[in-house]
Amino acid sequence: MPGHLDTFVAAQRDAGRLVVQPRMGFGPVATMRDGLERVAALDVPVVGTLTLDSYTRVGDHVTPLERLAAGEEVNGYPLVSHPPDATRELLAGLLGPEFPVQVRHGTALPQAVIRRSVAVGLDATEGGPVSYCLPYSRLPLAVAVDAWAESCRVLAGESEHGHVESFGGCLLGQLCPPSLLVAVAVLEALFFRQHGVRHVSLSYAQGTLAEQDRGAIRALRLLAAEHLADMTWHVVLYTYMGMFPRTPRGATALIADSARLARHAGCERLIVKTVSEAWQIPSVQENVGALLLASDAAQGSDLLAADDDPDARGFQDEVLAEARLLVDTVLDLDADVGRALVRAFERGLLDIPFCLHADNRGATRCAIDDRGALVWSQLGMLPIGGARSRSAGPELRSDQLFAMLDHVASRYDSLQPATPRRGAPR
Repeated sequence: MPGHLDTFVAAQRDAGRLVVQPRMGFGPVATMRDGLERVAALDVPVVGTLTLDSYTRVGDHVTPLERLAAGEEVNGYPLVSHPPDATRELLAGLLGPEFPVQVRHGTALPQAVIRRSVAVGLDATEGGPVSYCLPYSRLPLAVAVDAWAESCRVLAGESEHGHVESFGGCLLGQLCPPSLLVAVAVLEALFFRQHGVRHVSLSYAQGTLAEQDRGAIRALRLLAAEHLADMTWHVVLYTYMGMFPRTPRGATALIADSARLARHAGCERLIVKTVSEAWQIPSVQENVGALLLASDAAQGSDLLAADDDPDARGFQDEVLAEARLLVDTVLDLDADVGRALVRAFERGLLDIPFCLHADNRGATRCAIDDRGALVWSQLGMLPIGGARSRSAGPELRSDQLFAMLDHVASRYDSLQPATPRRGAPR
C-alpha cells in the first residue's frame, strides 16, 4: 500500500515535529533512486519528491528520453516518459507509510501525469487550475479548469487517499500580497473537493516580512477551518520563492528563517530550497544538507517567542478580512467553483500583480512598504480596500521593480557574520 502523506504528516504534527521536503528531481532512474534513498535515510521527518522535468510540463513525453539516451541532462524526472515498471522499481522498498513521495510537476494539463502517478502507486501531487495556469502556461484558464477537474476525478476515483496540494499560496513566487495567496489556496481546495478529492494541503510562500507571514499563515488556517471542515488538510510553507541570496551565508540564514517561520506559524510541512539555489540546479548532497539545516532550525526554535506577537495579530486580522471577502465574492459568482474562478478573473475580482497571462487583467500592483511588508498599491477591481484609491498612480519604474525583486536577497546577503562571544572558539 502506498504511503499516505496525510497520515504521516498528522503523526509528525502530533509529535511536535516539522516535516521537511526537497524539490528534487533527476532524469535518470538510477540518479533519482539514489536521491530518494539518501533523503529517506535521514533521521528527520521527511517526504520524498519526484519533481518532473520541463518537457513533461508542456506535454512533450518524447524529448526527455531522447536527451537522456544522448547522455544529456533534463531538469527533472520524466514520469510519463519512463516505463511504469521502471518507476515502480524506483519506488520499491522506499515508498511507504514512513516515507510518502509526492509528485511535483508544474503542468496546467495534468491528466497524463495524474494517470501515470496512480498507475505506479503514487497518490499525492500538487498544483491547481489557477496556480499552474497563471502565469506558468499560456492556456486559457477555462481549459486548465476543465483539465484539473478531470484530473481530480481520476485521482479521487482511482486512489483511496488521493491528495492535492494547492500551489495557490505561491502565485508568482513573490510580490503578491498575502490575502490573494490565502484566498486562491482556499478556493483551489474547494475546487478539489467539488471534484472528489478529500485530502488537501494549502501552500504559502515565505514573503518579505516574518511578522506579516506569521499573521497570514494563521489567517489561512482560520479560513481553511471555516471552509474545509469535512476534509483532511494541512499547511505547507515554501522557503522564499523569489531571487535567492547569492552568498552561502545569506542563503543559509534565509533557509533557517523559513524553518523557524513554519514552526512559529503552525505549518506542518516545509518545502526547502538549498544554499546553491541562486547559481545551479542543486545536487543530492545539497538537498540533504538543506533538509538537515531546516529541520535543526525548526526544532531549535522557541515557540513561546512567537506567542505574544501583536504585529502578527494585526496582519492576521487584515489578511483574514481581505481573503474572506475575496473567497466569498468568488463563491457568489457560481455554484461551480471552476466557473466561478473563470468569471472572477474575467471581471478582475481576482487579479495577480505583474502576471502577463491573457486571462489576467493585470490592473493590480503591490509594493514593499517601509515596514518591509507586501501591500497593495493598485487594487484594480478587487472587492477589497474600502476607500483606498483605485487610480493608476505613477507608473512603476524598472529600477523600482528590480529593487523589490531583489529586496530579500540583498537583505540576507548583507548580513554580517555573527561575532563570537568572548572566550568562544573561533
